[in-house]
Formats: sequence, C-alpha cells, structure tokens
Amino acid sequence: MPQRDDHEEIWRKFHQVVNMAPAEIEDWLETNESRKVGFKRDGGESIGHASGRRIVGILRTRKEDLDGGDYAHMRKVIGFVARHRAQGPHEEYRIPTSRWRYSLMNWGHDPLKD
Repeated sequence: MPQRDDHEEIWRKFHQVVNMAPAEIEDWLETNESRKVGFKRDGGESIGHASGRRIVGILRTRKEDLDGGDYAHMRKVIGFVARHRAQGPHEEYRIPTSRWRYSLMNWGHDPLKD
C-alpha cells in the first residue's frame, strides 16, 4: 500500500495534469466528439470516456475521502496524459478540432489551456 507521502505526490501531479473543471469535463463528455475518440472495448464506451466520468467523481471527492482505487486511477491519468502528449501529433498541437486533443480532453486535460 502506498505511503501517505506517495498520495500527496499523486494528488499534486493529478491536479497539475487535469486542467479542466468537473462541469467542463461533464459538458465535454456529452458531445459527439468526445464519444467518437478513444479505444472502445466491445464497441461500447471508450476507456477515456469512462475515465473522464471517474475523474469528475475524484475531483468532487474530498481529499481525505479518496481511497486506494482513486489514487490508482489518478496515477493512470497522470501516465496517460504524459504519454499521449509525448507521442502526440505535434503539428496538430494547436488545432482545436484534432482527435488528439479530444482524446486528452476525455482524460480531463485540454492542451490548448497550456
């Protein structure tokens, strides 16, 4: 089980990479563009879309009420955003309608806010 200090670091990094407010993420997840991007298991909801819903829940939970599963998901979000940004189509970085941006937004990160 992670030490409390690990949780502090994860919480800090998570709030650095998730740069969208809960209501912003919820509004985004309702769009067709949000539903069209990402890897879908069995043709259903994409992994990123489901993650966005989980991120909203984490953001709306008091820090002291977060559990190990929440911290595990926060680590997943930190890793996904870092990898996706590193491998992204950098020529599309500032294109507001790129699938790359849309995918990141499902994970609570809008690269145009950087």
